[in-house]
Amino acid sequence: MAVIFLLNFTGRVILAPLLPTVEADLDITHAQAGMFFLFISAGYLTAMSGAGYVSARLTHHRTIVLSFALLGLATLGVAQASTLTGMRLGLFTMGLGAGLYLPSAIATITSLVTRPHWGKAISIHELAPNTSFLAVPLLGHLLLQSLTWRSILVCFGVVTFLSSGLYALFGRGGRFPGEPPVPAVVWRFLKDPMLWTVLFLFIIGVAITLGVFTMLPLYLVSTRGMTEGWANTLVGLSRAVCPLLALVAGWCADRFGVRRTLSVTLGLSGVTAAMLGLVPTPWLAAAVFLQPATAVGFFPAGFTALSTLGDARTRGTAVSLVVPVAFVVGGGGVPWFLGLCGDLGAFDMGFVWVGIFTVAGAGVALLYKARHTT
Repeated sequence: MAVIFLLNFTGRVILAPLLPTVEADLDITHAQAGMFFLFISAGYLTAMSGAGYVSARLTHHRTIVLSFALLGLATLGVAQASTLTGMRLGLFTMGLGAGLYLPSAIATITSLVTRPHWGKAISIHELAPNTSFLAVPLLGHLLLQSLTWRSILVCFGVVTFLSSGLYALFGRGGRFPGEPPVPAVVWRFLKDPMLWTVLFLFIIGVAITLGVFTMLPLYLVSTRGMTEGWANTLVGLSRAVCPLLALVAGWCADRFGVRRTLSVTLGLSGVTAAMLGLVPTPWLAAAVFLQPATAVGFFPAGFTALSTLGDARTRGTAVSLVVPVAFVVGGGGVPWFLGLCGDLGAFDMGFVWVGIFTVAGAGVALLYKARHTT
């Protein structure tokens, strides 16, 4: 599941290292480029909001198969789009495919692993996005030497589509139906103050990881004067230790508690995000390396907190309520905001404001209260 999650997450960030080239090829502004991720996030929100209905009819296993088939086909569509409108429609459909995955994935993992080991199991699953953060910029730099950005998308689309067949044959677990987000279940969650606390924390967590990552190469090239190759290499290498740190974060969540782990992680990552906009260029490489190293601890602890909001059958509904909203705001709205700041000549201050917002979230994390569920 960690391997297929790698493809799922890569589909949502594959444009990040290609963005300077795409922006020049399509002759669009920073804000328009940032909006690409908003369209992906909008599709992600739509799919996750209805993922419970799909998994209730197909089972979690078949929902994951459908997710990857749709993601692969949509990526091929984006690669062939000849207009900006067509590309946006394709990106929205990519978000639809990616959004079906996570509720079924969390339900499958937590059904295969006992409660005391959820933090460690989820941290293994979270190796995928952290590996993607490392590999995508480096691969993007290497592939752009010989391929166009459209050809790169075609290659990824084919691989993703084929992976849906492999998971259909060899994927384990998840052969039980999900719980559709019926009004009674949704209302029960909406009345729970912990849901809103976890939602706010996830918005910050997505903003400080995915939101920053998607626009960082463009910022380094357009504002800090780096070459596209060096920017992607730097961003990729800065994620080299993140898979290991994700495992450490999962252990910390089990050992020291989710609340403490979240608060420390958000406090440190907020400071380092602000450094991206404040430090002079000679020191910028250090900030680029520190920021993901401090932010990587959020998701193992965050998904552990999210998993305690419901039982085995309703956990997917909790994920569907929290994660898509977080990805629209943090993974779609924040890149657009950073791009808008870039168009206004204040790209650096955009990162400072994201950092301030994240530090404030460290205090909100202290409001989380752990629960014991099965």
